[in-house]
Amino acid sequence: MSPTFHLAPIGIIHKTDTQTWIEIDERYLPALDGLEGFSHINVFFWFHENDHPEGRQVLKVHPRRDTTNPLTGVFATHSPLRPNLIGMSLCRVLAVEPPKIEIDRIDAFDGTPVLDIKCYIPSSRTFENLRLPDWV
Repeated sequence: MSPTFHLAPIGIIHKTDTQTWIEIDERYLPALDGLEGFSHINVFFWFHENDHPEGRQVLKVHPRRDTTNPLTGVFATHSPLRPNLIGMSLCRVLAVEPPKIEIDRIDAFDGTPVLDIKCYIPSSRTFENLRLPDWV
């Protein structure tokens, strides 16, 4: 059907009780230049703890792991169970001190591999008739 892709982590997420940061691999440090000018970043990561054949076959879940929510396709949820285990979080940047980017929080575990980081630039585009399901 489609080609396969090779992804390699650019860093790793670290979390303690009081701090959360991304440690960037040394070879990618030049890519941090200019990032200190942004207040927020999108962090793309790999749900590595769910990387097993069974998890990739799950196509419907109860959103937010709440069985009172309707069974819903994973593309309409933020479930870590999905065909490709890519997660994304919008994070507030607290400091950029290479090789670390300190962030306020992220919905990923300590040790999670980071695939990419993109600066957050708000869109001037407004969304009319925005629609969300009741469970959101």
